[in-house]
Amino acid sequence: MCIENKNIDFKTLSSKLREIRLSKGLTQEYVATMANVNVSHISNIENNRVKVSLQTLVCICNALEVTVDYVLSKEYSQSASVLDNEILKELHSCDIRVKEQLLKIVKILK
Repeated sequence: MCIENKNIDFKTLSSKLREIRLSKGLTQEYVATMANVNVSHISNIENNRVKVSLQTLVCICNALEVTVDYVLSKEYSQSASVLDNEILKELHSCDIRVKEQLLKIVKILK
């Protein structure tokens, strides 16, 4: 069920984009180039001075190699499934040794 008049939390979205970019060691310049916008626009988005457009959000997510679903996961009522999908996406690029280590870690954390 969708809650009417619920606005997207752009502050959380902005923080998440910045957090992802920094965790991947990417610069604002790189993301701006990949998203075909200027660096100041990326800075303004990350600092919640402007609301990101859907088109720019898709481009930023492509540059960060994450899904829009993952970035917006807090907006979903079933956000756990979005996180599950993002984890699976990342696992596909891991070799068998890493997957085995991750499985051990998950079992320990449960």
